[in-house]
Amino acid sequence: MNRLHPRIRVLWALRAVLTAAILGGASWLGSRFAVDAPRWIPAAVFAVALLAGVALALLRYRLWGYEVREDSLYLERGVFTRVRTVVPFVRIQHVDSARGPVERLVGLASTVVYTAGSRGADVKIPGLTPEGSDELQERLKRLAIRAEGDDAV
Repeated sequence: MNRLHPRIRVLWALRAVLTAAILGGASWLGSRFAVDAPRWIPAAVFAVALLAGVALALLRYRLWGYEVREDSLYLERGVFTRVRTVVPFVRIQHVDSARGPVERLVGLASTVVYTAGSRGADVKIPGLTPEGSDELQERLKRLAIRAEGDDAV
């Protein structure tokens, strides 16, 4: 099973810090309007949200994996709900490599696999190096073409 690049933990932890700051700020604003609200509540909200968010980011990293199998792409992820996804190569429509501004900042990329089927039937593999994302994109493209013929991708 292939693991994501360890730097994805930094990205997910930064999102947890941002979420904790927003929740702490909102509770601080709320406490300004409350008459007898203890002054420590905003700090406690921030601390609990930060600890929970960082712990969740670390768990999420440990539980995220993918594997290119003989006839399909297999993904396993999820902290509270374990999700196992199998994408047969014959269902792959096209494959993209994406790098948002925050991903570029930490030197990461994602591979997005679009599949035939219902709306939202795409799969995203985050936390790859740009080279790893490009290699995975090309590999999946070749395997999809081989599975379906030259018109698959």
